[in-house]
Amino acid sequence: MTDFVAAESGIRQLQARCIDAVWRKDAKGFAECFVEDGEWKIAGQHVRGRAEIEALFAKLLGLCDKVITQNGTPILTVEDGTAFGRTYVIEDAKLMNGATAHTVGVYYERFVETKDGWKFAWRHWSLKYRGPADMTGDFYDSPDYGPHPGMPAADEPTTTKKAGSV
Repeated sequence: MTDFVAAESGIRQLQARCIDAVWRKDAKGFAECFVEDGEWKIAGQHVRGRAEIEALFAKLLGLCDKVITQNGTPILTVEDGTAFGRTYVIEDAKLMNGATAHTVGVYYERFVETKDGWKFAWRHWSLKYRGPADMTGDFYDSPDYGPHPGMPAADEPTTTKKAGSV
């Protein structure tokens, strides 16, 4: 049986490495947070494998000067070397064109314990808000999966529509 405290600590360290890679715009370091055949679903896109994850990260972060991500405490279920959960995330970005972006969302995640520590097996980004930090911007339509352990289906697309849009 996997020790919950050790697993949570390892997963939080994984998330911290991911945040560090985002700040430094380190596409390779970000991709290495995933297992070799890991999946990342974000902004209507679904990529598989570290090479695709690295390429999408480089594309998305290429639009940004700097991005800082703040994770809430992950809500986890841990079972024998695997875990799944959700993490609430706030992100602030300064884009290359001088604009800024403040987003709020949830990462639904599956984790695997490897010989190199915990890694992401699957991450699904659910955008909830994008706009000014005072929350006067746009909210996005996204399903409510209920309390944990509610998760999106593996084939479910990520949020891309503003609330009220067609």
